[in-house]
Amino acid sequence: METLPPAQRQLFRTLEPFILASASPRRRRLLQSLGLEFDIIVSGVDEVQGGADSPSEMVLGWARDKARTVAAIHRECWVLAADTIVVVAGTILGKPVDTEDARHMLAQLSDRKHEVITAICLRHEQNRHEEAESVLTQVRFKKLSTAEIDAYVASGEPLDKAGAYGIQGLGGCLVRSINGSYSNVVGLPLCESIEHLAAHGIITPR
Repeated sequence: METLPPAQRQLFRTLEPFILASASPRRRRLLQSLGLEFDIIVSGVDEVQGGADSPSEMVLGWARDKARTVAAIHRECWVLAADTIVVVAGTILGKPVDTEDARHMLAQLSDRKHEVITAICLRHEQNRHEEAESVLTQVRFKKLSTAEIDAYVASGEPLDKAGAYGIQGLGGCLVRSINGSYSNVVGLPLCESIEHLAAHGIITPR
């Protein structure tokens, strides 16, 4: 069970056990920062592009697949799943496959706006209930020099992140502005996630 030391607990408490179907340490920390307790079970579902009418529908499909996979095994538990993509000029950027791919992605993002879309899905198999939504945030990058891109890639931070950057880390200095949810760019829209969890009595304010 994931938890924080008592001194750091705040805002919410967990009334009914739930599962976060994600390996992302960023999503885990966001929920923990609110004082929530939960289990983590990774779905193992692969993210395959194609077959959707829009990037938003595609990432919603991924989140649903992850929630359904874990919920099918843990039928009596609520399962929260999420997935994040970066979209620039209609092109979807996932996690870079290597350092050269990361450099290419960062060059695409340099001095322009892009969208970060995170889909969340809450599912309970036994109750036959599922709800999902996607949240979009616009992000604008500064103009990046080749030296800045090389230095950032050398830090290792871009390699496990959609779009090859982490706004909550070193990548924050690459971002000139955002329009929308900050936590959505980190990987989990907290406002919407809390609304879904609270609506079903899974969590409550302290």
